[in-house]
Amino acid sequence: MDLKLQGKSALVSGSTAGIGLAIAQALVQEGASVIVNGRSAARVTEAIAKIQHSHPEAKVSGVVADLGTQEGIKQLFAEVPHVDILVNNLGIYEPKGFFDITDEDWLNIFEVNVLSGVRLSRQYLQKMQEQNWGRIIFISSESAVQIPVEMIHYGMTKTSQLAIARGLAEISVGTGVTVNSVLPGPTRSEGVEEFITQIAQERGVTPSEAEAEFFRTLRPTSLLKRFATCEEVAAIVVYLASPLASATNGAALRVDGGVIRSII
Repeated sequence: MDLKLQGKSALVSGSTAGIGLAIAQALVQEGASVIVNGRSAARVTEAIAKIQHSHPEAKVSGVVADLGTQEGIKQLFAEVPHVDILVNNLGIYEPKGFFDITDEDWLNIFEVNVLSGVRLSRQYLQKMQEQNWGRIIFISSESAVQIPVEMIHYGMTKTSQLAIARGLAEISVGTGVTVNSVLPGPTRSEGVEEFITQIAQERGVTPSEAEAEFFRTLRPTSLLKRFATCEEVAAIVVYLASPLASATNGAALRVDGGVIRSII
């Protein structure tokens, strides 16, 4: 399927690995010009090399900036004043019991996961409205709906993203700009791989056994019964970024493997 993204420019925040990198690769494959972002020059260079290895004709560049800070945001804006597609993927998580989450923890995760998307959208949305075309996509999580007791502060940020995305869609009413959210479920990202390997080593089992135990105990409602791949998540993001998805706006689309039990 031709998603008609040739000539479109896209920025994917936090895109040196995992879901962000998979989204960047998928956008490039569809002909978009993609800006990869990360905090480390080495990681950004490595991500660009990976994309170019699989897609030699890729139009891809990188910006090294910590978008969880105002300084990093300003640096990005100086280098990238406008994009057609913004994917707010940057996010951090930290399993921690509620009584151990400090004020600093709450503020830090909010600034990285929520304010980064707010600041980026504030910069790029107006130009999208002026040209009557644009796409903003927030990478939220099933944790926005089913708040994980082991990291309530993370769930709070993911719910906040849904509210912001819907609000931005409302102020873009009647234009060619759409704003949507995607809710991945448990996904085989870099961090998850490390988590499962650690659990397997601690319990003296194989990684596949540790994964099965994870879904039996921590995500028993999963219909998939495995971690989704980053590419499976990227597929729906790239569709939403395309002109073909023009009738999907203000929506929260789930790629959660059936973890969320509600129908709507």
